[in-house]
Amino acid sequence: MRCSPKPGENLKKAVSRIGEAARRGAGLVCLPELFRTRYFCQAEDPAAFDLAETVPGPTTDALAHAAKRHRVAVIGSVFERRAAGIHHNTAVAIDATGRIASVYRKMHIPDDPRFYEKYYFVPGDLGVPVAALGGASVSVLVCWDQWFPEAARLAALAGAQVLLYPTAIGWHREDPAALRAAQADAWRTIQRAHAIANGVFVASVNRVGVEGDLEFWGGSFVSDPFGRVLAESGASGEALLLARLDLAEIDRTRRLWPFLRDRRIDAYGGLLRRHGSP
Repeated sequence: MRCSPKPGENLKKAVSRIGEAARRGAGLVCLPELFRTRYFCQAEDPAAFDLAETVPGPTTDALAHAAKRHRVAVIGSVFERRAAGIHHNTAVAIDATGRIASVYRKMHIPDDPRFYEKYYFVPGDLGVPVAALGGASVSVLVCWDQWFPEAARLAALAGAQVLLYPTAIGWHREDPAALRAAQADAWRTIQRAHAIANGVFVASVNRVGVEGDLEFWGGSFVSDPFGRVLAESGASGEALLLARLDLAEIDRTRRLWPFLRDRRIDAYGGLLRRHGSP
């Protein structure tokens, strides 16, 4: 999805695309990260907090109405105002009846040039919920979370069959071509690795277009538990990407690669340390 400077216009487009996806057979629809606005985290601007809203609120109400109307589950990403001075980057899962099935607050918050999210968002405190959506057990994680194997593993251990990553990731406009290719390949590889290591489906949903100093690279894709890419979009244009998931593939893959069975949970205490050095 390409996002305009007008939040109402972006929300209207998203609702329209939900209807289109449902007409084409989708049972579960995921929108990109913070789709209602342009990516405001490129600068630390106190005025940007005016973009935040409550959950439930106007955006979730509109998505719930679309979900109920089209009988399709929807994942929407919201700049959540939890309280005065407390905000989250939040993904809301809405079932096909229009009910909020789960709320996830982004746990891993980046602070990089043009991705100044720590200024805006408090790390999530709701864990990694699993919800029944579109005939599958689904967990939603958000963008920077997609680089952390721990988050994907928590979702799989909680019973998730599908991991969804609403995303807003792009290049700095001055990045050379070789670096761009390496970054996009690493992004795709790490998420395919989550699918393989956990025996789950993974879907990553990015935005496209140029906003300020960032060029969002699109490339949304769906991977099966074997790491095979089932569907993938291009790098520049908007796209409605559809994939049919055979959930029986999870059992077939885990019989061949029983990684969850062979985990040495007695030996993993060191994971609770920030680093191995004193």
